[in-house]
Amino acid sequence: MIDLRQLRYFQAVAEELHFGRAAARLAIAQPALSRQIQQIEEELGTPLLRRTQRRVELLPAGALLLERSRAIQQELARTLNDVRRTGAGELGRLSLGFIHSATYGLLPSIIGRFRQLYPGIELELHEMPITVQHTALLRGTIDVGLLRVQHAPAELEVLTILSDPFVLALPAAHPLADRRLVRLRSVADDPFVMFAEQSAPLLSDRVQAMCRQAGFTPDVVQHATQIHTVVGLVGAGLGVAVVPASGRNLHPRQVRFVQIADKAEPVHVALAWRRGHETPAIRSFRKVTQDVVAGLDEA
Repeated sequence: MIDLRQLRYFQAVAEELHFGRAAARLAIAQPALSRQIQQIEEELGTPLLRRTQRRVELLPAGALLLERSRAIQQELARTLNDVRRTGAGELGRLSLGFIHSATYGLLPSIIGRFRQLYPGIELELHEMPITVQHTALLRGTIDVGLLRVQHAPAELEVLTILSDPFVLALPAAHPLADRRLVRLRSVADDPFVMFAEQSAPLLSDRVQAMCRQAGFTPDVVQHATQIHTVVGLVGAGLGVAVVPASGRNLHPRQVRFVQIADKAEPVHVALAWRRGHETPAIRSFRKVTQDVVAGLDEA
């Protein structure tokens, strides 16, 4: 079986058309090089070179082997380079699950930076609720998830990257809309647009707990699943709402966002992947995400 070393020997002779120069180029003895070429010809069962005392000529079979040998060497070099780049997290494929609210500002910034720095990684995007991401990560359907922190299976590694505090979303005409800071109790008598418990349990539970801590039960007139839907309904005048501050990135014209004076734990945004399965591509994505978040903190 002819190996890559022998192909390299033949290529040197075929390009130099001189055994002495080829041997010097390869830093081996000329007799040893001659024996290697003879072994190749014996293996193939056909002569590759016409040898005379003055010159070496390529036969048609030799010309074909030289062409294919160059292609093999080039493909091998590309393969080795691709392997190195894959190992360095610069090449490959990455399947990302993300929550809808990440599209309000964070995700576009991450994707833009990632594609700029790692054009060799094919990025697949899948919008998924948090619990669906958990299942997809465990099954290997996605490689990494961008989600909010809530109870996750022990098989998942969860890295918090960002805190998202709650703010009060008010219709632009609301009497408190121009305030910088209000207590949640101030809107106890207002109708509320609330996150649906079944489809958005994390946000629903947090907002309900904040209202209880403030001493009232909200008068819920409408439920919704996504932050943009809740904010849109507030803008339509249906009521007030407590939403993560990332909702400000929607820039709704008929809604004002006011800081809440009550102490409340924010929701956290995180990256998640299967424990023990952080590939080089995931590490590259994590690094880009952390750099983007650090830039948001500095802005």
